[in-house]
Amino acid sequence: MIPIEKKELPPKYYLTYFQYLLDFVKKKYSTILNETENAFIQAFEALSENEQCLYIRFANRRGSFFKTDKLKYQEIEDIDKMLELLIKKHFLSPLNHEHITLAGNVLDILNKTEIIQLAKMLNLDTKGKNAQKKEELVDWLLESATFDEMVAWLNPEMIEKPAIIKVNFEEEVQMLKFLFFGSRYGDMTEFVVRDLGFQTYEHYDMDQLVPHFQSRQEAEDKLKVSLAREDFYEMQAQDINPEDIFHWFMTWTEQHKNSLSEIAQPSYARFALKVGSFFEKTKKPDLALPVFRLTQEPPSRERQVRILHKLKNLEEAQALCEQILTEPQNADEQFFALDFFNKLEAQNAKKRVKKAVTDKLHNADVLALEKSWQRQVEFGVIEHYEKLNKKAAFTENHLWRSLFGLLFWDIIFDTESMAIHHPLQRSPSDLFKPTFFEKRKQKMEERLEILENPDDWNVFLNRIFFEKYGITNPLVDWYGGLFPLIITLLERLSSEQVKAVMLEMARNLRENIRGFPDLFTWDDGDYQFIEVKSPTDSLSNQQLYWLRFFESINLRAKVLRIEWKKPDIEITTT
Repeated sequence: MIPIEKKELPPKYYLTYFQYLLDFVKKKYSTILNETENAFIQAFEALSENEQCLYIRFANRRGSFFKTDKLKYQEIEDIDKMLELLIKKHFLSPLNHEHITLAGNVLDILNKTEIIQLAKMLNLDTKGKNAQKKEELVDWLLESATFDEMVAWLNPEMIEKPAIIKVNFEEEVQMLKFLFFGSRYGDMTEFVVRDLGFQTYEHYDMDQLVPHFQSRQEAEDKLKVSLAREDFYEMQAQDINPEDIFHWFMTWTEQHKNSLSEIAQPSYARFALKVGSFFEKTKKPDLALPVFRLTQEPPSRERQVRILHKLKNLEEAQALCEQILTEPQNADEQFFALDFFNKLEAQNAKKRVKKAVTDKLHNADVLALEKSWQRQVEFGVIEHYEKLNKKAAFTENHLWRSLFGLLFWDIIFDTESMAIHHPLQRSPSDLFKPTFFEKRKQKMEERLEILENPDDWNVFLNRIFFEKYGITNPLVDWYGGLFPLIITLLERLSSEQVKAVMLEMARNLRENIRGFPDLFTWDDGDYQFIEVKSPTDSLSNQQLYWLRFFESINLRAKVLRIEWKKPDIEITTT
C-alpha cells in the first residue's frame, strides 16, 4: 500500500486548473479553435477573478440549470454581485421562455416537494401525486402546464435575483475540455486527484506533447460519436422502444459513418457493439444483426454467427465462420469458430462434441480440497503446495502485465510515439491499438536483449521499479512483493521463453494481457503455472490460448480441476 500524504488544495484551485487547460489548448490547438471558442476564451480572460471563479463553479457541475438561493462559496466575494455581472456579460442567463426546449432539464433540478408546490401554484390538481415518482411528476407537469406559466412562477420578474439560471457557452467549454482530455471521460477532477496525491502521473516535457487531434474535423467527429453514444444511453434509461432506437441509430449511421475521420472509427465501432448488444438483450436479433454488420470489431463476427444460426441461416453462418478461422482477431474468435464447426459436424453425424475449453478442462489433473475453501479456492491450492514444501503465489494476469509494463516502461511512455497528448494521461493513446507494437517494435526487440544477462535485467528492473514506484501505469499493479516475484520468475524461465511471452503480448496487447494462469508455484529446482478451476468454473478461450502458447515454448503450465472432499460419515450403533 502506497502511503498518501494528506494535502490541502488552495481555495481557488479550480481556477488554476481551468486557466491551465485554456493555456494548454490555446498553445496546442490554436489552428483548430473556431471563432466562438476564441471569443469565449477572450471574454473569459477579461472577467474579474471572482467572476471567473463563479462561472467555473457552474461550468464544472453537471447540468445546465441551477438554483441560486443556496449558493455558498467562501472563496468568492459578493456572490450575488458576481451573479449579476455574469448575467450582464452573457455568461449566465436567467430562466426564460427561450429555454422551452430544455423544460425537462429545468424541472429535473427541483425535488418532488418543489414540483408539487409548483403544480399547486399553477392551480393543478395534485391529489395523489405524492405517491408518484419524480420522473412521473415531471412528465405530468410538462403535459399539464405551459412552459411560460412555469417560468412565471419559477423566475418571477419582480424578484431582483433570478431563482434559476442557465450556464452559457456550454458547447465551447465542452469542446475545450474535449480537446484537452481527448475524450468525454476526462474531467477536471483528475487535476484534484493528482494534487491530493491519490494519483501520480509520469512526467512529460510539455513541449514534446502532441495534439490528440490534427484537424477540426477529427475533433468534431470523435465528439460527435461520443455525444451520440450518450444519447443512446439516455434512450435506454427512458425505456424508448427498441424499434425507435434502431431507426435513430441507423439514420445517424447513414448520415455520419462514411464521413467519419480515422480517429473516430474505433469509437464508432465500440458504439455499434453497444447498440447491437442492447438489441440482443432485448430479444431483437433481427435488429441486432444489421448493427453488428457495421463493424468487424470483436465480438461482432461471433455475435453475427450466433444470430444467423439462431435465424436458421446456416449457410451464411458457416461462410462467416470460415472468414474468422482464416484470420481470427483474438482467441475468442478462433476457438468459437472451431467449436462452431465441430458442433455442426457433430449434429450432422448425430454425435455430441465438446468445446475445446471443455475438453481441456475434463482432461485436467484433479485435486480434492475441503469445501471450506469454496469461496477462496486458489488459496486452498496455495496451502496444498506449501505443504509439499513449494512456494506459491496468486499471480494471474498481474505478474506478466507488470513485467511487461516495467520492462518497456520508457518505450511505452516515449513521447516520440506521438501518443502522449496531455499531462494527466495514464497511458499512451495507442496502448491497445494495433499500431502500438508496430511503432515500437525495434525498440522493444532491442530491450529484450537485456534478458540474456541476469546482471543486466536485474539492475535495469531494480532501477525502474524503485524509480517509478507508485506512478500510474495501467499495466503495473504496485505492491511491495511484486519485484521479488518478478525476479523469481526471471530466474526460473529461460530468456527465450520470456521474450516469446513479451512479444506475444505486444502483438495484441488489448487481448493478450488477460487469460494467464492463476498461480505460480516454485521450489529450488522447478516451477509451474497453474490455472485453478472450481467444480462450477469453466475455462475461457483466452486461458486456453495462453496454455497452448506456453506449451509451444515448453513453459510449464497446467489446469488443475478442484473437487470437494466428501465429509466423513460417522456410523453409530445402538
